[in-house]
Amino acid sequence: MARKTKQQALETRQQILDAAVREFSERGVSATSLTDIATAAGVTRGAIYWHFKNKVDLFNEVWAISESKIDDLEIEYQAKYPNNPLRVLREILIYVLCATVDDPRRRALMEIIFHKCEFVGELMSLQQAHKILYLESYEKIETVLKNCVDRKLLPADLHTRRAAVVLRSYISGLMENWLFMPEGFDLKGQAANYADIYIDMLTLSPHLRREGAAPEGESQGPLPGKN
Repeated sequence: MARKTKQQALETRQQILDAAVREFSERGVSATSLTDIATAAGVTRGAIYWHFKNKVDLFNEVWAISESKIDDLEIEYQAKYPNNPLRVLREILIYVLCATVDDPRRRALMEIIFHKCEFVGELMSLQQAHKILYLESYEKIETVLKNCVDRKLLPADLHTRRAAVVLRSYISGLMENWLFMPEGFDLKGQAANYADIYIDMLTLSPHLRREGAAPEGESQGPLPGKN
């Protein structure tokens, strides 16, 4: 019985999260109440408070969902393309862009993050926490890029922090613009090209070089990430 109860609790929690994604996407985060989410999930407000402290806690969990799949994919691609972190990065970028089009849940999450979330009122407490998450993401991207440099897949004098900032801004910009006007361009059909544009920037742009660094590794033949 205890095992069944635990399973039911997990199912209820997932119902609440699914309903929160739908309601946040449709109404916007600030305009959505816990009552709205409870009604959409077919549960009581008390059930929501059993699993989440408040709307801020619930929204934070929704935000975390959007990042968790990427970590799983990274492990999968690392096994598929061992010793080629540049190829792993390329495949993840392609997945992120394609999933924004094909995966209804991810599309809704991106809609919430880019267009339906305002850090006002009770959500203001999340702003600083999410700034910290952005800084951590830059560091994570830098680690990947430095690994590529160490393996001579990218120029030795690559300015990894600048490249990390460009990556997050570039991919976020593509998704945000497509979500605002899907008919404007073919995000899925051109996903591989958009990923390769970024890799070309890493390899060719003089503005992504560390000032004063020796220009080693500038000529390295075909990009392993594109083969």
